[in-house]
This record gives sequence, structure tokens and C-alpha cells, in this order.
Amino acid sequence: MNLRQTISDLQDYYHLAFHGFMGIFRRPVYWKDTLEQMDYAGAGSFFIMGLVSLFVGMALSLQLAAELSVLGLKMYIGKVVGITIIREVGPVTAALVFTGRVGAGIASELGSMMIGNQVDSLRVFGVDPIKKLVTPRIVASLVMLPALTIVGDAISLLGAWYIAVFVSNQSGYVFWSSVRSILDFQNVFSGAVKPFMFGFIIASISCYAGLTTRGGATGLRTSTTNAVVMSIIMIIISDFILTRILLYVLGYST
Repeated sequence: MNLRQTISDLQDYYHLAFHGFMGIFRRPVYWKDTLEQMDYAGAGSFFIMGLVSLFVGMALSLQLAAELSVLGLKMYIGKVVGITIIREVGPVTAALVFTGRVGAGIASELGSMMIGNQVDSLRVFGVDPIKKLVTPRIVASLVMLPALTIVGDAISLLGAWYIAVFVSNQSGYVFWSSVRSILDFQNVFSGAVKPFMFGFIIASISCYAGLTTRGGATGLRTSTTNAVVMSIIMIIISDFILTRILLYVLGYST
């Protein structure tokens, strides 16, 4: 792929992402499509999100308990686990799970519509494909990924509590006291900002990959793969950038 093609693709992506987001503030509002996408992205992802979050919290607590016990700092398990989950692990884990399920689904669905000429049919009837197809999916991701992240964080903390109390023999009161001590503005704000950015990244990249599908079944496979891979890469990169910005804004010295 040459430089000119890369720049052209980036321009097309930015155009789609911008107009897809701005479509939130323009009429008409496709409430039915938006609610359907929210159900697919939210309720449909609840079980797998909860399952992954539970075992992430348990594994994290188990590993930290082993390390902190050697140092005689077992009473800090709740504090360390809480900060790690709320600020970093929770949002990233939720975004990666969301990418694998929702992002891939968006890309394959829109890709199938492109192959079946359904998107062209919308244009024939005077319907803006970006407003009709992209905006509802962006809205659903912006709403449901933060909600799933909150649920996932809570389940991860429950898993961490179970390991800390029933495996590492720590007091449950000490664990939850440590967790409550880190629920301040800085930590909660840091963990709350990231899911919104991740949701927009996943939805916009997946929609772009789906709407640029060409070449039948092989092209559909390629666009779905590209949507997942590029979303994961951008989540990791944006997580680093956001973390650096938040640490600076919130006054942490690094």
C-alpha cells in the first residue's frame, strides 16, 4: 500500500467518523435502530463481559496476594487491585472484549450489506447511510461500553474479594475498606473517561471497515479481521496516550 492510498484511506475514515458522530445532533433520529444496536452491544455482551471480568479480577488478586504476602503487605491487596482494575485493567479488558464481539459483528454486518448492495439502495431512496447505519452504532457504543465497564469493574472486584478472603485468608472488611479508600475523583474519573474514547474508536473503525468491504466472502473476512486488529491496536495506543494525559491533568508526577 502506497502513501497516497494510506492518506486517502485515513481521510475517508476521518470523514466517516466525524459525520457519524455529528449525526447524533442532526435529524432524523433513528430511535429503533439505535435501541436495537444498544441491545446487541449491551445486553448481548453482558454474560461474556461478566465472565471475563470475574476471572481477570480473580487472577489479579491471586497474583498480587502471592507477591504482597512475601513483603508482608497483604493488607494492601484491596487497594492495589482496586486501583489497577478501575484505572487500567477494567476499561482495557472491557474494550478488548467489546471489540471481539461487537466490533467484529458491526464490520461483518455492514460488510454483508455492502456486498448485497443494500447500502446503495439506501442512497437511491435518499437516505444518508452514515446517519442511518453509522450514527446508531456509535451511540450504542458510547452508551453501552461505559456501562459494561462499570459492571465489569464491579464483578472483577467481587472476584478479587473472593480470592483475598477465601484463598488468601484476608479480612473482608479490610479488603473493602481498602477499595473504598481509592474511590476518589482522580481514580474514578480516569476509569470513566477511557470507555467513551474506546467505544468511539471501536464503532468508527468497525463501521469504516464494514462500509469499505469489497470482493465477496474473502473481502468480508478481510474487513472483519482488519476491524478487530486495528481496533485493538488503537485501543492500546490510545490507552497509553490517555493515561499520560490524565496523569498530567490530575497532577501526578511521573
